[in-house]
Amino acid sequence: MPKTKTAEAKFEFKAEIKQLLDILVHSLYTHKEIFLRELISNASDAMDKLKFESTKGTEIADNDLPLEINIKADKDKKILTVSDAGIGMTKDEIVNNIGTIAKSGTSEFLKIMAESKEDASNIIGRFGIGFYSVFMVAKKVVIKTKSFRKDEPAMQWESDGLGSYTITPLEEKIKRGTTIEVHLKDDIDEFLEKYRLESIVKKHSSFISFPIKVEGEQVNTQAAIWREPKSNIKPEQYTEFYKFLTYDQEEPLTVIHRSVDAPIQFTSLLFIPKRSMDMFGYNREDYGLDLYVRKVLIQHQNKDLLPEYLSFVKGVVDSEDLPLNISRETLQENIIFTKISTSVTSQVLSHLTTMAEKEEDKYKQFWKEHGKVFKLGYMDYANQEKFSKLLRFNSSESKDENDMISLDQYIERMKKSQKEIYYVFGSSREAVALDPHLEIFKSKGLEVLYLYDPMDEFVMEALRKYKDYDIKSVEQADVKKLNKMKSVDDDTKEDIEELSKEDKKHFSSLLKKMKDILGDKVKEVKESKRLSGSPIVLVTPEDGISSTMQKIMNITGKTQTVPTKIMEVNKNHKLIRNLLKIFKANDNDPYIKTAVEQLYESSLLLEGFLTDPHKLVDRVNSLLEDSSEWYTSARNIN
Repeated sequence: MPKTKTAEAKFEFKAEIKQLLDILVHSLYTHKEIFLRELISNASDAMDKLKFESTKGTEIADNDLPLEINIKADKDKKILTVSDAGIGMTKDEIVNNIGTIAKSGTSEFLKIMAESKEDASNIIGRFGIGFYSVFMVAKKVVIKTKSFRKDEPAMQWESDGLGSYTITPLEEKIKRGTTIEVHLKDDIDEFLEKYRLESIVKKHSSFISFPIKVEGEQVNTQAAIWREPKSNIKPEQYTEFYKFLTYDQEEPLTVIHRSVDAPIQFTSLLFIPKRSMDMFGYNREDYGLDLYVRKVLIQHQNKDLLPEYLSFVKGVVDSEDLPLNISRETLQENIIFTKISTSVTSQVLSHLTTMAEKEEDKYKQFWKEHGKVFKLGYMDYANQEKFSKLLRFNSSESKDENDMISLDQYIERMKKSQKEIYYVFGSSREAVALDPHLEIFKSKGLEVLYLYDPMDEFVMEALRKYKDYDIKSVEQADVKKLNKMKSVDDDTKEDIEELSKEDKKHFSSLLKKMKDILGDKVKEVKESKRLSGSPIVLVTPEDGISSTMQKIMNITGKTQTVPTKIMEVNKNHKLIRNLLKIFKANDNDPYIKTAVEQLYESSLLLEGFLTDPHKLVDRVNSLLEDSSEWYTSARNIN
């Protein structure tokens, strides 16, 4: 192109910039595509500045030009061109903006590069040197630019990135804006392909405000609706954006749209899907929010913006205060990022709280789909109060296994003298109903939370208390306290004949006999104050871990031991009374040993700790054989 050769001026880069260029030109980076994102961002900024000048009433050259970014590839010449109709540059602005780049940042960039093994393309934008990332792919770069000021001449900047650049006035007439010609290196062809250019734009720059056209076709057709006031957005727009973001065919269960101005400025647009997107547990890593800085994608699926227990949340966060292209390592240490993360977490929990209070059916659907993941929040001690209010449980007062209650609802239904929240763990509602530990709670009319998910045990262990109430397993409840409460069936339960003074002594001896038979398998055998319908129950000692936690440890391989518990015996149960008769007649009768071992192993089986059932089955078969003989004899059946 014709230009005034006599006006050409050659400039040498400063030593530190030469060093920077040498890194960019001769090093290999895994994300070379980042250069296009940087050029697009610069073009967008240039047009934002032009709009600002326009609002001030400044006279602008070529005022009829459409504000858009055009990307074209010449495969024959191996030139990629990125052009905009922005504010353009004068000669002095070229020297200031491009020739000296990042006056205060270059040294720091070099220092970081020297000390870090991090990919340079990840930290370029932090130091204002985004334009120079182009030399990762270019052997020469030519900039042609015309300022928005009518009297300023068009200028050309050219460099091979090896240490110098030239600035030349252009004789040819060009319109306002900037065109960057990237003469690609010989071994780089991918950025000449239309599909590749489109994919980069969609990945990094989909929500730039201005149209971005690749070979004349606009690529960024989806608007950054999170930047719009909520009052301007229709529900169908939220749904359209959600489907664009997640590829989900259904509309979201709920939308959370917030703008924060102080102490930091950011916008979040979050969605909770109607259904879990990880139904089979194989896709646990597919989560995270997309992090933008001024509508430019910085990180896809950032996993630090929300804690893992909120990983079902989809959406975007756009910050005004974070530097463009801040590195992943620096994100984790950045105070602004930490404040954003804390605020976004609080937004989600507050929204869920409002949903639970005002949209109960919708919250039930949320809990059904996402409750299992949400319960992982038991370790979020900073938000434990909000987390606890959102938990839901089945209970002994529920209509069925789908009827769930909150801890607050449990407290509202507590008896006046009750100071603790009780829970029991089981594999199903039917299994829990057979648990002997519940008998005293049923007789006292006390509600018990039913837990079916092993994670619930960790939740309860972490909480330990809710408001002014301790949370306790039925295994570890204070039976003395419970027995002081009035029974709901005091007027209807049948009278059981008390043991005589002599029989009480024999019963104490029978308990000792049972302990001798079981030996170290149990810590103690004693009379039960909690049973009403079962002959015995195995109880965890005060200093022992709960049955559920013991099972979890067994599953994880940390131990395979059967817990040593206290055996409590119901002296009023018919089987125990018959055992007492046999014991009085012959304290060494072999039936006593058979019955005691059977009772112990049956309890282990019920609690899930019987690892080898062969002896139990053989014993059951033997007892059935004997009982069938007694039955046929008693009935005179030949």
